[in-house]
Amino acid sequence: MNRQKSFENDNATLYLVATPIGNLQELNERAIDTLKKVDVIAAEDTRNTMKLLSHFEIKTRCIAHHLHNEKESAAGLIKMLESGMDIALVSDAGYPLLNDPGQIAVNMVIDAGYNVVPISGSNAALNALVASGISAQPFLFYGFLGSSEKERMNVLQEIKNYPQTLIFYEAPHRIEKMLKSAKEVLGNRKMCLARELTKKHEEFIRGNISEVMEIVDTLKGEMVVIIEGCHKEKDTISPEALYGLVEEYVENGLSSKEAIKKVAREYGVSKNDLYKEYHGLN
Repeated sequence: MNRQKSFENDNATLYLVATPIGNLQELNERAIDTLKKVDVIAAEDTRNTMKLLSHFEIKTRCIAHHLHNEKESAAGLIKMLESGMDIALVSDAGYPLLNDPGQIAVNMVIDAGYNVVPISGSNAALNALVASGISAQPFLFYGFLGSSEKERMNVLQEIKNYPQTLIFYEAPHRIEKMLKSAKEVLGNRKMCLARELTKKHEEFIRGNISEVMEIVDTLKGEMVVIIEGCHKEKDTISPEALYGLVEEYVENGLSSKEAIKKVAREYGVSKNDLYKEYHGLN
């Protein structure tokens, strides 16, 4: 067990600082103060971060921490923490770790016994979700689907029966192919495409997938895609069909426990009830 009381110890700290996703005014006072007080800022792209630091007159030393050097860089961060230095970890925009570097560093810092403290701020996925008009909870944040059609289709097949609202990131040059795959696998569901969040040309496009596909070739900017979850009710699939799905996953290499958990999650049924029914314990 790891129990961290963030502000009741003298341990060095790694701060995860969310940075603006477009509008610089969204960098809050606590984030600015943290970036000024730490000894080092570890950035996904030092060039982008230096522009932000310059705007707020932050003089803290900035070093690189990106996907291509994350493991090596994380080891360097541990050495800094060992020497008593506090560090702020930032990505180009939004929260570190969410489709950005940081997971390796966080795990290593926790294992080494130092503090990991989040500093709240902008997040494109949550901004898009709450303004989408689609149920805000529960939700599943996936991020970017694979670039190939096969990768996209495989992931969408796995999550097509999830009842949770689905959140994806996408780039303008891939959005048409992504929505085509989504419509084919998920059906013509209700969705919202949010782009240019917090910027002058912020836009929310709400409709079904077919409607949005009609105009995506005209859109620019980084995008968040919100798609409604599966509305299948518990009783729309028979217990026998659920058992069959469990058997199918078992034949494909999962244990019965893993298969039951997977089917329960996909169809929104109780894992415990399915376990008891499958094993004849009722």
